[in-house]
Amino acid sequence: MSSGYFEDVEIGDGQKAGPYSVTKDEIIQFAKQFDPRPFHIDEAAAARSVFGGLSASAAHTFAIFIFLSNELQPRVRAVAGLGYDELRLPHAVRPGDDLYLEATTLEKRESKSRPDSGIVRGQFRLHNQNGDTVLQCIGSGLVARRPNS
Repeated sequence: MSSGYFEDVEIGDGQKAGPYSVTKDEIIQFAKQFDPRPFHIDEAAAARSVFGGLSASAAHTFAIFIFLSNELQPRVRAVAGLGYDELRLPHAVRPGDDLYLEATTLEKRESKSRPDSGIVRGQFRLHNQNGDTVLQCIGSGLVARRPNS
């Protein structure tokens, strides 16, 4: 993929980003503001929870995913996100985790309503340093078409 325009994207193309290092303080700070449940902000309560220890909230994990999606290489000329399907969080994000994002293009088509863009659908997998998947989904987005020269 040379320029990142819709025309350059091929089915099966892969992109990668990361690492993103998660700290205990970040997990607690994010949770205090957006999801103040005891197992996200209190280590003793977290140890007694189903998680068995401090873990990032789903919202925090998704926010890291969005951050890393903007760092994917090689870059694509993204115009807008259209949504996510089949979102799953099979493993918890823990303090000290290094997270990596991998994306694979599944399909693409021209936009009927926006001739300056195409629609690209991809499989996303966010995983930790051990290879455990912490978030997976299928996402769709608008990608700029090459301007007429």
